[in-house]
Parts: sequence; C-alpha cells; structure tokens
Amino acid sequence: MAGHSAYKNIMHKKGRKDAARAKMFAKLAREITVAAKSGMPDPDKNPRLRLAIQAARAENLPKDNIERAIKKAIGGDTESYEAIRYEGYAPGGVAVIAEALTDNRNRTGGAVRAVFTKHGGNLGSTGSVAHMFTHVGEIAYRQAAGSADVVLEAAIEAGADDATSDASGHIVTCAFDSLGTVVAALEAKLGEADSIKAVWKPTLTTSVDEANAEAIMKLIAGLEDDDDVQNVYANFEVSEDILKKLTAA
Repeated sequence: MAGHSAYKNIMHKKGRKDAARAKMFAKLAREITVAAKSGMPDPDKNPRLRLAIQAARAENLPKDNIERAIKKAIGGDTESYEAIRYEGYAPGGVAVIAEALTDNRNRTGGAVRAVFTKHGGNLGSTGSVAHMFTHVGEIAYRQAAGSADVVLEAAIEAGADDATSDASGHIVTCAFDSLGTVVAALEAKLGEADSIKAVWKPTLTTSVDEANAEAIMKLIAGLEDDDDVQNVYANFEVSEDILKKLTAA
C-alpha cells in the first residue's frame, strides 16, 4: 500500500481526524488568500484561485471561510507569502517532498530541517528528489459517481490522462497544467468531486520495514503539524501485514 495513504488512514484511526481537519481548513484558506492576492480576486479570471476554491469546496470548507479568505487578500491585511518546496530523505532512503507557504523563509526552513533531523532524515537541496515524482492533478470521486467505465469515459472526454477505480472509489489523473479545465469538465458529467489536489506522484517507490515505516510516518506527521507546510509527499510502500500492525498499535 502506498505509504502516504497508509499514513493518513492510520493517523485518522488514532483519533487525529478532527484536529487534522481544522488544520487542513486553515491551510486551504491560506492557499485561497495567497491565490487571490497573486492575481484577480475573481476566480473566473484567476486560474490559481479557481483551483484553490475547487479544492476547498471538495474538502467541505464552509462558504463563509472561502469568502473571508478572499476578502482578507482584497483588504491587503495579509502577510506576503512565498511558495517553497523542500526535498529530502526519510529513514530507509525514502524520498520526501514538503510544500510550504511562508512569510518567513528562515523560520520555516529551520523548522523543516529540525523535523527531518529529529526523525532520522536528511533535508536536501531543491531538486534532490523531485526527479522521482511527477507533478499531476488528482480528482477523486466516490463509487456513487458511476461505474468504472462511466468515469473512464468522462475522464477521457475531459482530457485527463488516466482513471482508476477500486472499492474505495475513483481517481482521475491529469497533467497539472490542465487540472482546472479537467475538473470543470468532470463536474459537468459526474458532479462535484470528493477531492481535488495537485500532487507529487512517485514514479519510483521504496519498500520499507516496520521500524522505518513508523519513523517515516512520524516524520510526515511532524512536517504536517507545521502551520507553514501545506502538503507532504513520500514514495514509500508498506506491506499489508505492516500496515495492520501499525494500525493496531
């Protein structure tokens, strides 16, 4: 099972779901504010803002929060944030990418480095692990959206690259640059998506044992707990047996 997905399942089962959701809402709102400030506050004229709003709605961010985030940018009372990508290695040689929005590069860089060091990892330079990933868009739908054939047909017509289906639902993958237009086309056919994300998808994965899997999950948790870190991706794989042990722990 893919490492980061396994991590999400385990942490939710350990009672972190509500706290993680509140933090996720705050990060979605920050992305909306930054997107609105970087261009027009009108999503029809600002692709980045439109995508940020689509992603926020898919995660059920309340409408009032979305409007407040946009107004914050219009009012000019928000900090000046910059997007930074951190790359490094976790235990077991696993590649990690952390995306951040920060108003203080030194603070965020120091905090990210400290998390890597604390959990047996090493922070590298930009580009050190990105070649092991591709930057793509992922749109998730629940099973109720339609059969595998229906979703695949809709994905092809929308200009997506691929669509996979299993018992948990459907995942449509597309080029990052076309994410906004693919989402709009899919919504016309299948309705609103369950989630919309721009992700770093591993092209090469690394299998890890139980000890390294636990250490990697703690490293990811430490990164995601940082208010400046928006997203974290890793290319590790764990067996079903290890996953069961970690879930039961």
